[in-house]
Amino acid sequence: MPEFRKLDSEFGGDTMVGMESQKTILFVDDEETILEIASEHFENMGYRVLTAKNGREAVNLFESADYIIDCCFTDINMPEMDGLEFAEYLRNYDNSIPVVIMTGYPSLDNTLHTLKNGVVDFLVKPVNLEQMTICLQRVLRERELFIKNLLLNKELESKRRLEQLNRELVLKVEEMRVLNRIMTELMSLNTGSEVLNHIVEMATLITPAGCSVFYAVNESFAAPFELSRAVRSPEKSETRHTANDLPCEISGPALSTLINEIASDQAPMLIIENSTHDLPDNIHSLMGIPLKIREKVFGVLIAATQVGGQSFSEKDLYYMTFMVQQAAYLVENHALYENIYENLLSTLSALVKTVEARDAYTKEHSSRVKDTAIMIARAYGCSKEEVEVLDFAGRLHDIGKIGIRDDILLKPGRLTEEEYEKIKEHPLIGESIIGQLGLWDREKKIVRHHHERYDGTGYPDGLHGLEIPLLSRILSVADAYDAMMSDRAYRKEMSEKEALGIISNGRGGQFDPGIVALFLSLQAEERPGQTYRPQK
Repeated sequence: MPEFRKLDSEFGGDTMVGMESQKTILFVDDEETILEIASEHFENMGYRVLTAKNGREAVNLFESADYIIDCCFTDINMPEMDGLEFAEYLRNYDNSIPVVIMTGYPSLDNTLHTLKNGVVDFLVKPVNLEQMTICLQRVLRERELFIKNLLLNKELESKRRLEQLNRELVLKVEEMRVLNRIMTELMSLNTGSEVLNHIVEMATLITPAGCSVFYAVNESFAAPFELSRAVRSPEKSETRHTANDLPCEISGPALSTLINEIASDQAPMLIIENSTHDLPDNIHSLMGIPLKIREKVFGVLIAATQVGGQSFSEKDLYYMTFMVQQAAYLVENHALYENIYENLLSTLSALVKTVEARDAYTKEHSSRVKDTAIMIARAYGCSKEEVEVLDFAGRLHDIGKIGIRDDILLKPGRLTEEEYEKIKEHPLIGESIIGQLGLWDREKKIVRHHHERYDGTGYPDGLHGLEIPLLSRILSVADAYDAMMSDRAYRKEMSEKEALGIISNGRGGQFDPGIVALFLSLQAEERPGQTYRPQK
C-alpha cells in the first residue's frame, strides 16, 4: 500500500498527501520573509519547496534541478532578472509549467504583459496563505489536465503515425512480393519466346487487365505485329493463349498509331479512362510499355481492361514497367547466349568434320550416332533437356580424336597395346576440349563416359552398371551400332544381322541390358522385317 502522512492545514481540516506523488513548487521573491513563510506552510502540506531571490537564481535552479518543478510563484520587481523576464524564460523552457505572478503594484500593462508570457494567475500582495493554497490546488489540477491532454494528443499522433507506417510497410511487403514473383518466374525461363509469352500472362495475373498482347515493332513492318496474347478467363480468372471470346479486343488502326507513338517516345503510357483517345469502345483503361534492347524498341506490351472493369493505377504501370525491363535483359541475354552457343557448336562441329575428313570411312559417323541415340532416348522417355544434351554430346562424342596421331587413328592393321592406350585417351581429350568453354558440364560428362562398359571393364574410369550416366549408356549402343555398320580402315562394314547380334550378345557386358532391349525393339518396329539404319 502507498504510504500517506497526516498534515495540519490552515483550513482546519486534514489533508492526505501521497508521498509517491509529491509536487515541487518554486517561489521566486526578493523578500526573505515571504520565502520563509511560504516554504514552511507548503512543506507542512507535503509539497517540496524551492526558493530563489531573483529570476537569475531561479534559472540556475531549473537548469540544475534533479526533479520536475510543477508550479512557480514569482514576484515582478526583483534585481538581476525580474519576474516578467523569468516568466518569458519559462515559457520558452517548458510552457507546461504554470506561473503565478505576485506583485504589490499591479497595473494593466503588467497584467497584459504577464498573460502574454503564459502566466496562469495574478495575485496582489499582500497574499494570504489560504489564497495561495487555493490558487496552487486549482493550477495543479489544470496542469494535470493539460499534461494528460498533451500526452493523449501525443499518443493519438503516435498511434496515427504507427498506423500510417504499418500501412506503408504492408504496401512495401506486397510490392516486394510482387517484384520477387516477377523476378523468380522470369529467371526460370529458357528462351526469348518463353519470356514474351510469360509477360503477357503475368500482365493479366498481377493487374486488372482483361487481356494483354505483345506487339513487335520494326520499320520493316507495315503495322505492329502481334507475337503473343493472353486473356483472363472470366470464370476462373486464369489466362490462356487464345484469340477467341476476348473480353476486350486490342486491335485496330487507332491502337497501331498508339503503339507506334509509344515506340517512338520509348516511354510507358497509362490511359486511366478511354475518354480522350480514339480506341475501341469496349476498352476502358490501357497500359503500353516499350521493350527496349540496346536502347532500341523491339516491341510494346499492351494491357487493357474492358468497359465496366477497373482502371489501371500508377502501381500497375510500375509493376509492368519493371517486368518488361527485366524481360528485355533476359531476351537480350538469351539471344546472345544462343548466338554464342550456335557459334561454338558450329566451331566444334567443324572440328568433328575435320576428324571425319581424316578418315573417309567414318564420314558423318557422329551425325548418325546422334540420330540413333536421340531415337533411343525419346523411346526411353528422356526429358526434352536430356534429348538436347544428347544431341550435343552425340555430335561431339569423337571430337577428342583430333588429338590422336594419324598413324594410329588411320592404321589399317591391328593396334599395338601402346597404340590402343593412345586411342583410349580420346574421351578425355574430348571432355577437355568441351570443358574449356565452361558451358556444357553435362555434355562433357557424357562424352567422357561413352566408352565405359556395363560390366566395369571400359574406359577411362572403369564405371560399372548404373554408375555410368544414362545418356552415356544410350550413346554407347548407338556408337557401337554405327561403327559396326560402317567401313573402317581395318575392316569392312558388317551386315545388319551380325551387328544386331553383337549388340544383343553384349547386353550385361558391354551394354546396359535395358537399353539393348529397347534398341532391338525399336529396330523391329521401325521397319517390319528390316532394321533401322540412319542415312549415310
